[in-house]
Amino acid sequence: MTTAPLLRVDGVRAVYGDTVALHGVSLDIAHNEFFALLGPSGCGKTTLLRSIAGFERPAAGRIELEGTDLLGMPPHRRPVNMMFQSYALFPHLSVERNVAYGLEAEGVGAAEIRRRVGEVMEAVRLAPLAKRRPGQLSGGQRQRVALARAIVKRPKLLLLDEPLSALDRQVRASMQLELKRLQHEVGMTFVVVTHDQEEAMSMADRIAVLRDGRLEQLATPQELYRAPASRFVASFIGTANLLDGRATAAGIAVEGLGEVPVPHSLAAGEDATLVVRPEHVVLAPVAGASSAGVLRGEVVDTYFLGGASTVSIEVAGLPAPMLATVPGTTEFARGAGVELRFGEASLVSRDPAEPGSVGTSIPTSAMPAVPADQSASV
Repeated sequence: MTTAPLLRVDGVRAVYGDTVALHGVSLDIAHNEFFALLGPSGCGKTTLLRSIAGFERPAAGRIELEGTDLLGMPPHRRPVNMMFQSYALFPHLSVERNVAYGLEAEGVGAAEIRRRVGEVMEAVRLAPLAKRRPGQLSGGQRQRVALARAIVKRPKLLLLDEPLSALDRQVRASMQLELKRLQHEVGMTFVVVTHDQEEAMSMADRIAVLRDGRLEQLATPQELYRAPASRFVASFIGTANLLDGRATAAGIAVEGLGEVPVPHSLAAGEDATLVVRPEHVVLAPVAGASSAGVLRGEVVDTYFLGGASTVSIEVAGLPAPMLATVPGTTEFARGAGVELRFGEASLVSRDPAEPGSVGTSIPTSAMPAVPADQSASV
């Protein structure tokens, strides 16, 4: 039995003057899901969020919450709450009064307000700071106050617009875990807008990747990373080596390398991109004559990142260096000759007309590198 979604967005189109901000976007969001709208600036994600909240009126389409049309409902009547990027706290009110403000405005009884504020203050770990004012709090603490104020009204859907963008890197990483914990604890559906793919990948159950007002792909973080549906998704989600070429009967012909024999279902001659993540590039020092399934290159530089290092390798015939990730420190010094093999990879049709229809993951066992007689060397 299929469970009906909590929120259904159907063919939503938004226009500002001559600019189309959303081109008929459709997606479903499930009950108790942590959902992310991800994409670069100007992709339409905030317009979609504001349309759900009621602050924007789409030119076409429907937005339904549990089957109820939201578009004819004013923002204050919708069972939806929105946490803004600026937090918008009242500087003259204490933490607990900030959290209680929405309930007081709705005329909720004093005893009920005390109970609900107490519960949510415990959930976001703010109880010891109840009497402080926002100016006496850190950025992370103010973020939790804004979150508590949004949750205390018990909306069916909580919308968060770039909620962590004002925090420094260390606090932001901590708050990502905190948001995920809290979402599970309160059992509420969260929809977060972000341009930070690392943030979306770490928190969301599913991610909608938008580009120029269109939905490129809707999938779990794992699916987006392992089987991107377009070249844009492959480049936007994580780090990737992108090898552009054309489909042949036996594989993908990459300019400068020759034919890479990989399984695919593309038509011969169709533009395609082979996506190889850095952790799936296997490096070894050059040893003797080149063997089958091996590329050769020269180390351009190495970057130590703590638990791993990234190695940049120049391969003749390729327009950009290949990147490989190796554990810890690396033995590959600048200028050293190395051999490369590809492990697992993905294959996408280049900017397909219908994003989401072509991306496939190619397992390690089916992903040989370029044969020795076609590989480039330095």
